[in-house]
Amino acid sequence: MTIEQLTELLGWASVINIGYLFLATMFLVFLRKPIFYIHSKIFGVDESELSAQYFNFLSNYKIAILVFMIAPYLALKIMGQ
Repeated sequence: MTIEQLTELLGWASVINIGYLFLATMFLVFLRKPIFYIHSKIFGVDESELSAQYFNFLSNYKIAILVFMIAPYLALKIMGQ
């Protein structure tokens, strides 16, 4: 695999992951009640605790995207110039 291919792979993987992060955030913003109801029943967690769990998930996912997708992509773009 060449550097150009790896750079393209990381770029598209970043786009897909950012799209998922955006979609998950929009679902939690606009469909809050149904999602809270379903997850509180499935996992046995109080709805008050779910807000913290959702925030924790979204923030950890965002950090993972930055560290494992965007930072290497930018490093490869700089190397390729």
